[in-house]
Order: sequence, then structure tokens, then C-alpha cells
Amino acid sequence: MTRICSFAIRRGTLISVAAAMCLALASCMSPDGADTASQRRSVQDMRAKTMARLDEVHPGACERIAKAAGHAVFSNVNVNLILLSAGGGWGVVRDKATGKDTYMRMASGGIGLGLGVKDFRGVFVFDTKERLDWFVNEGWDASGQADAAAKASDKGGAWAGAVDVAPGVHLYQITENGLALQATVQGTKFWKDSELN
Repeated sequence: MTRICSFAIRRGTLISVAAAMCLALASCMSPDGADTASQRRSVQDMRAKTMARLDEVHPGACERIAKAAGHAVFSNVNVNLILLSAGGGWGVVRDKATGKDTYMRMASGGIGLGLGVKDFRGVFVFDTKERLDWFVNEGWDASGQADAAAKASDKGGAWAGAVDVAPGVHLYQITENGLALQATVQGTKFWKDSELN
């Protein structure tokens, strides 16, 4: 009985430490810059580089995105530590009709076995102004199962290479190796950045 209790205490302590480390790492993720103006420039620079990279790995994507109601670009870092994972990031949403940019934050958390850090970029595309406004004003909470795999065979058309993550919302997820054919947004929350807007 003592061994079981000892194991349970060690396991509980290990999980608590892992959770604290993941949350600390995720909370440190923010745009570069000492003030609001420089942080905005950092986000804009990240967007420009991400869009250029997307057009490299999936030619024609940016041309199609330009015809949509709007798009959002996010920089995200996920940290997996033993049994827990946490992530954080930031980005900007562009409303095509008004040209307005809205700065946003994101955070994620979950349970999964592994160690490591994954840095990736996400480009959301909104078919309609309503879907764009919903994302910006309501924030998006992908707390349910929202993982999806892109299947070129049945996808085709304008959004080949992107993953449908909600009705009228497509996602290109870019890693160091190129375009990811599976997008993971489960347990992720998006909301307006009160400091940068």
C-alpha cells in the first residue's frame, strides 16, 4: 500500500511540475518588441513571411486567399512535456472589405505523451464576412475534437491543401518541412489581444 501511495504522490508531483513548466513556457510566447508599435510590426513581419512561405509550399494559395472575405495568420509554439502539452501564440486577422487588422492571441492545452517543441504557422481563410466576424468577435474555442486531415483525392477544387476546421473556415498549417496535411486545433482558444488593438 505504501508503494502505491508513494507512486501516486510522485506521479501527481511529476504531472504538476510538467503542467507548471508547460504553462510557463506557453505564457512567455509573445511578439518581439519592447512596445506596442514594435510588437505590431513584429506580427506584420511574421504575416508577410508566412504568406510568402505558404505560396512557396502551395503555389497559388495566396491568390485564392486574396479572393476570400479575409484571413488570419498565427505563429504558434507547442510544448510537449511528458504527459501534458501546452501552446501559445499570436497573430493578426485581415478583413478584406475594410482593410482592418485585428490582433489576436491563442492558447492551447491537452494531454499527450511526448517531449519536444513544435513551432508552426497557421493561415485561416474565411469564406464570408460573417465567418470572419464570428472568429474575431466571438473568439473561437476549438475545445472539442477539431483535428482534421486533408485528403487530396476528395478535396480538390479551390481549397486543396487546406483543412476545413469549421463551416466556411479553412486552415493551412505550415511547418519547417512544408505544408502539414493534418491540422491540429483541438483544445485551442483564440481571442482579441487587448494590448495590441
